[in-house]
Amino acid sequence: MATRESLGYRLKRRLLGPPLVTDELAGQRLSKPVALGVLSPDCISSSAYGTEEMLLELLPIFGLLSFTLVLPITGVVLVILLLMTLSYREIVQVYTKAGGSYVVARENFGPCVAQIAAVALLIDYVVTVAVQAAAGTVAVVSAVPSLGPYSVEITVGVVGLIAYGNLRGLREAGRAFAFPTYFFIGAITTMVVVGVVRELLGGLTVYDPASMAGTVPVHQVSGLALGIVVLTLLRSFANGGSSLTGLEAISNGVSSFREPAGINARTVLVTMAAILGFLVAGVSWLAHLTHSAPNLSGYPSVISQEARAVFGHGILGNVLYILVQTASALILYTGANTSFNGFPFLASFVAGDSFLPRQLTKRGHRLVFSNGIIVLAVTSVALLIATGAKVNSLVPFYAIGVFTGFTMAGFGMARYHHTHREHGWRRKLAINATGGAMSLVVVAIFAIVKFTEGAWLVVILFPLLVVALIRLNRRYREEGAALAVLAPVFDTQPTYERHLVLLFVDNLDLATLRALRYARGMKPDTLRAIHFTLDSVHARRLADAWNTVEHGEIELEPLPCPDRRLQHAALQLTADSAADPGTEVTIVLPRRTYGPIVGRLLHDHTADHIAAVVSAIPNAAATIVPFDVDLPVKKLSHAHHSGETYLDTRRRTTPPPAQ
Repeated sequence: MATRESLGYRLKRRLLGPPLVTDELAGQRLSKPVALGVLSPDCISSSAYGTEEMLLELLPIFGLLSFTLVLPITGVVLVILLLMTLSYREIVQVYTKAGGSYVVARENFGPCVAQIAAVALLIDYVVTVAVQAAAGTVAVVSAVPSLGPYSVEITVGVVGLIAYGNLRGLREAGRAFAFPTYFFIGAITTMVVVGVVRELLGGLTVYDPASMAGTVPVHQVSGLALGIVVLTLLRSFANGGSSLTGLEAISNGVSSFREPAGINARTVLVTMAAILGFLVAGVSWLAHLTHSAPNLSGYPSVISQEARAVFGHGILGNVLYILVQTASALILYTGANTSFNGFPFLASFVAGDSFLPRQLTKRGHRLVFSNGIIVLAVTSVALLIATGAKVNSLVPFYAIGVFTGFTMAGFGMARYHHTHREHGWRRKLAINATGGAMSLVVVAIFAIVKFTEGAWLVVILFPLLVVALIRLNRRYREEGAALAVLAPVFDTQPTYERHLVLLFVDNLDLATLRALRYARGMKPDTLRAIHFTLDSVHARRLADAWNTVEHGEIELEPLPCPDRRLQHAALQLTADSAADPGTEVTIVLPRRTYGPIVGRLLHDHTADHIAAVVSAIPNAAATIVPFDVDLPVKKLSHAHHSGETYLDTRRRTTPPPAQ
């Protein structure tokens, strides 16, 4: 007989499409050009806002000098980029199955220390969704300012759409996902080249931020204390570190490359880093030339102003400007989508090591890690709403996670080279240790100079999450050890001499009769029907009804329960019954199941609570016999409307007995 699917399943099928089978899980390997486009949007797109974040800190203190200071700060950021690229070149060569700082830390420092990298990456993925989506919306509203008041709604809507697409099984593969990356690279490269040429020809527009409405306050240096100067430079450098986010994406996806995976991944990593370095340097250089300043509202963005200054307001200029903004929005939103691939896989990986709930390891309706996608979407949206979807408000949450991952990767690879001592290990150890140390310095700088702007939350939350993951793992290990100890008990045939079955009866209905039939089918030596008396009137009526049905075959035994502690009474009866040597006791409990909403609101879970306490008694076990109440309810409702009785529907739908 075909079963009718639940409303929830039918709705899920309508929204997400038909379920995929496991055989459809195999994915295609990526070529180097496609891999560059697919795996690098998060990294390359950060060039769209990195320079702006530096200027946000510099302009209120240094004024126009900021457009000169942004160049050396960009240079320091690029040095760190070089070090981390050299470090990750080693990672993708060594860890070709599943790379990234989590695996590096786990393999070289052990699973507990690796949770530092796990928390760092999980936080990074959450904030990446928020930052990339918010920055993508900035690109949109920079071109269409009338949409500015709806920035939060637009950003949250985009995150929702991306999450929905991933729940349907949106795959990060193929040319469709590579297009925004190459489109952005081409658009920004064109802008930088045309800008430099116009500067050489003397025709590049230069803004006056001090006289432009809406820009951040612009002041001039005048006897500032050395401490304020140093602090501002550090804050600007910390903000600029956001330009390096996404650098780890290649190591996380190295297993998706065509063979030889390690060599191909290394080539793409170096190419991605070179492109990122060029774009970050080019955007900073144009900011230096044009004096494009950030706005308090977040839009128009610095890169939008640079495009206007470079291309002008003519027909061609407007077309090129729109192309730059479109390319920026596309790659930023695509960069947000990369986290919806990375976070669920990392979460499933960590959960597979028993440091996160194991529900995160399960693939859903469309063969994606649905639970991880939902967790990522909810936390990202909450972060966006809390910060008003402002990129500058999100950056303090960003770089601590990013550079903590870099730190673990650098020190982990340094330990790897020190342990294995392969050819050239000293040089490689020095590179990785230096990269790890530099990243650790950035973490410290960010935690200090951005503490009051939101970094305090990450500083507090980070160790708490690490401890929580370790404690969860300890719980899983304790459960596993307990099961391993108990397992030999069940390797042999039952040795009890007498099997006693206790059927707990609260009412006489179809659920109870089904449980009674099940109890009889167990063929026990003794079967007792027990009713714990809470209401004497109900107990007498139940006994009369029971005698009518059973005709004295099994007597219903009323047991007083004056304190109304059903679980305690059940526990005491079970313990007394199992105390006889050679006796095995099975408790049979009828459980009526209802719809999920009605069941939670209108009914308790007495059977589950009793089963939980009696199962702890040696030589005792509890069996719950479920009975779905929804189906008879629907039949009864149908019978009421059609004029039939419920018994009529049962006679009509129940097949005749076999002859």
